[in-house]
Amino acid sequence: MWTEKSSCYRIFSCLSVLFMTFDTNGFKGVDGDTSASVDHHLEMGKKMLAAGQLTEALSHYHSAIEGDPKKYMTYFKRAAVLLALGRSKSPPPDLDKTLELRADFLSARLQRASILLKHGKFEEAKADYLHVSRQDSSNAEATQGLSIIGPVHEKVKTAEEMFEHHHWYMVISHLENPIEVCPWDVHLREMRAKSYEQIGDYLKAIQDYRITTKLKSDDTEGHLKVAELYYILGEGEDSLKESRECLKLDQDHKKCHQHYKKVKKLVKFFQDAQKYMDEGNYDDALLKLNAALKMESSNNKFVVSAKEKMCHSYVKIKNSKEAFRVCTETLEIEPQNANAMCDRAEAYLLEDKLDEALKDFQSAKEINNDLNRAKEGIDRVNKLIKQSKKRDYYKILGVSRSASKAEILRKFRKLASKWHPDKYDGPDKEKASKKFIDLAHAKEVLSDPEKRAKYDQGEDPLDPEAQQGGGHNPFSGFHNGFGEGFNFKFHFN
Repeated sequence: MWTEKSSCYRIFSCLSVLFMTFDTNGFKGVDGDTSASVDHHLEMGKKMLAAGQLTEALSHYHSAIEGDPKKYMTYFKRAAVLLALGRSKSPPPDLDKTLELRADFLSARLQRASILLKHGKFEEAKADYLHVSRQDSSNAEATQGLSIIGPVHEKVKTAEEMFEHHHWYMVISHLENPIEVCPWDVHLREMRAKSYEQIGDYLKAIQDYRITTKLKSDDTEGHLKVAELYYILGEGEDSLKESRECLKLDQDHKKCHQHYKKVKKLVKFFQDAQKYMDEGNYDDALLKLNAALKMESSNNKFVVSAKEKMCHSYVKIKNSKEAFRVCTETLEIEPQNANAMCDRAEAYLLEDKLDEALKDFQSAKEINNDLNRAKEGIDRVNKLIKQSKKRDYYKILGVSRSASKAEILRKFRKLASKWHPDKYDGPDKEKASKKFIDLAHAKEVLSDPEKRAKYDQGEDPLDPEAQQGGGHNPFSGFHNGFGEGFNFKFHFN
């Protein structure tokens, strides 16, 4: 990718090789101590240049020119250093001064022509190339430069005409080669950036606008435009950063200040929400996300970001109804959102809708084949489906998968008092015993967080087939669980 600084360094490399061959001791414009001082600065500038210490070299050339303003080569060297430092917003005046002092210095004229062309100043560049060509008809660089200018200039004129008629794709196509030849031409960059913006390719528009902010002095409007485009893309922190750059240049810029305040507040909502989610504090995360939605409800990028996080938070607090609603709203805006698809699958699982959950996990995998969450979800649901054909502890107790421990114990006590063999009044005592054992199993697994987590992953901790060494005592680890008033013994006939 083109960068201003890399291009400047290429220029500097060529120039440094050129003027390192010149003998600076051959210039004697002053006498005595002043002459010695100028020579010292020239020599030091040469050494600093060779070492790549550009700022130090520049300082010495400044001093040399102050001591003797009539040495054309010193201006030429300083121009090269300025270019290498990236100061190419306009052709260096030092090249003009060099040619003013020595009009037949063709290397300086060629260099100025090259820089003028990079800035898209076709007529001025053409004049310099023609001058060199008249002096040296075999000069390949001048010949090549002249052969480039005409066709490139015609493409620019066509692009400008297309721009006036809003033919955005044609503008972009016609500007590809001119921008390669004239990378420092702000007008061309802005024209292409606006065209990209019109066709909705905001990332490429941003790339061009950001280059213009480097080429133009105090380009507050450029930074504001980049900030606005990042906002459209839902990139809040990048938008905030560009707003700050605008305000650095002009702290009283009204539009930049308004944009900055708005984005800063919105970004803070999202940052706080993410912080709460990382801490497992999903209720507070939901408060922040709702505040973000209230503030910004028209930009779909931010809306989807907020709803996707809300969807996940509702799943985590096991609010299946709200999770399903928000996940579905997210997918209506962004159907290819694999994370929301997985979270909706989790919401289905909370309601024990295994087939629907499996379908959503499979859809998420189709969207992103490398999404481990979708792959693991499919495996887990398949285990749960297989598990449900054996013993479904949630159904045995008649509770949902989102039921709390207190709800599980409360339901167990109620059912156990009905099916306890010593309390059962019905004719089928064997049926009562089996039912009570199933209830005991369900209570044991679902009231123990570790066992319940395994069960929710499709593994039954009490399944004899899964236990090494065979069977399992149905009442191992089982305690009364009824609380006061249920002090009876177990008797089985």
